[in-house]
Amino acid sequence: MTAARRAGRNPADILLMAVSKTFPPELIREAYGAGIRVFGENRVQEFAGKAGALRDLADAEWHLIGHLQSNKAAKAVELFSAVDSVDSVRLADKLNSLAEAAAKTFPVLIEINVGGEEAKSGIAPGSEELEPILIGAPQWKNLTIRGLMTVPPYVEDPKGARAYFRQLREIRDGIAARRLPAVSMEVLSMGMSHDFEVAIEEGSTCVRVGTAIFGKRNRP
Repeated sequence: MTAARRAGRNPADILLMAVSKTFPPELIREAYGAGIRVFGENRVQEFAGKAGALRDLADAEWHLIGHLQSNKAAKAVELFSAVDSVDSVRLADKLNSLAEAAAKTFPVLIEINVGGEEAKSGIAPGSEELEPILIGAPQWKNLTIRGLMTVPPYVEDPKGARAYFRQLREIRDGIAARRLPAVSMEVLSMGMSHDFEVAIEEGSTCVRVGTAIFGKRNRP
């Protein structure tokens, strides 16, 4: 990617996730045919409606990037390859139990609400909710905590998101420096169609791109 080279980074170190929420299976197949293998969906119920039509894409990964309610966790573990939006001990406990019952190890990211927006899910920076997840990681034998994810406040100028991306990177670096057992901070999922270049400059290892791949959505 041009943005990676401009930032002096190896493009191979940055994962491109196609955000396929609201888009039909035929468009997802086109993206798969173009070489994309990792897809992000926001809602369990929506993806359940199209998962059957995509089942033959054996090497595709399906990540839940939207807020997950506990009562939909079982279906999420059944359908998805990973949940990138864990924001509580309760949800981590639930996912671990379900993954154990399914005899699988489930990768997750912790979602951080860097802008502290009430309308968005995620743990606020500095919140007491983060520490119990980090400390509790060793007890969840069927979960793998791989890093952090965020959706920053929208700003017209992509450069305006830089401070939020930098904040998440600093949080990640602080956690990584502690070398906590069963906690990996290899993934920094941040940046979307509007601002992914700035996110890459600030250290993103996964950009979640929807509009730039599939076009404009007709609904949220």
